[in-house]
Amino acid sequence: MIERMRALAAEYTELQSQMAEPEFFGNHREVARIGKRMAELEPLIPLLAEYDRCERAIASAHDMDDDPELKALAEQEAEEAKVRLEQLQVQMQQFLVPRDPDDDRNVILEVRAGTGGDEAGLFAAELLRMYLRFSEIQGWRTEMLNKAMAENGGLKEAVVKITGAGSYGLLKYESGVHRVQRIPVTESKGRIHTSTATVAILPEAEEVDIHVRTEDLRVDTFRASGAGGQHVNKTESAIRITHNPSGVVVECQTERSQIRNREIAMEMLRSRLYAHEQERLAKERGDMRAGQVGGAERSEKIRTYNFPQDRVTDHRIGENFSNLPAIMEGEILDLVQTLRDRDHEERLRAEAEK
Repeated sequence: MIERMRALAAEYTELQSQMAEPEFFGNHREVARIGKRMAELEPLIPLLAEYDRCERAIASAHDMDDDPELKALAEQEAEEAKVRLEQLQVQMQQFLVPRDPDDDRNVILEVRAGTGGDEAGLFAAELLRMYLRFSEIQGWRTEMLNKAMAENGGLKEAVVKITGAGSYGLLKYESGVHRVQRIPVTESKGRIHTSTATVAILPEAEEVDIHVRTEDLRVDTFRASGAGGQHVNKTESAIRITHNPSGVVVECQTERSQIRNREIAMEMLRSRLYAHEQERLAKERGDMRAGQVGGAERSEKIRTYNFPQDRVTDHRIGENFSNLPAIMEGEILDLVQTLRDRDHEERLRAEAEK
């Protein structure tokens, strides 16, 4: 492990030398990339320096045979150094797992009703509210990009942009099928009903990440539906964009301006295409991250919300969480941190086995 730590320290030194080159600051994107990588590696440097000091203290204990007092002092320092070495190794292990470069990105959240009729739409609306409340608790900003309601007050689908440091790093484990088990308000016989909703967590993509050719797009305009007065009924401000090579379709009708709706739709499209590309690359590498990249087409059930038993079960880690009412009010930090920590442990084991 120490050899790999020294290689990372050498990488840090090399990046420092690149930043000293006169032409370096001409490439703003490269400046941002290298600056970010150096910030990730910087905490390793003092840990490695202390590790070397501990090794020297252990080695020096063997060179004090001529002076009993100095030898006793050196042996005591050596024992303390051995304890500290073990602590430093644990601290440095975090650098074995490459940090997901998308963790600091903003999020495009998509929530859609699944199977289960009206109850699925109601559950989807509750999930959306849960994520909005969680974002509020975290101090993140949210912007509704698109929303379609069902006739019963439930949700057909919604797309929300979440802006906040580390938002993707925390929320990326939420992608998948969420299942609810409870007695619907419309159920007269008190039978437990099961329905689902899908959640996709996409890292926000910028224009430099994904190049979308104009000739690959089909852009349709239509009249916005839902509340909004006479304007939405008489003006074709809503936008639908189809990316022909991939078949990805996005819609936006939240703004009165057709231009603004198109800008938002393109933002949604880039994020979906970026997520698909990241998932494809991850699968090619056999990377564990492939299972975490957001995608609404994922069919596996990741979590069950059991209201009668006041229990949320995450099936990926086989762990239960209680206090369901608080969870639905956005108190999901413990849950998502548990998933993140478990993912880190799995990656660490995988790295150790290489």
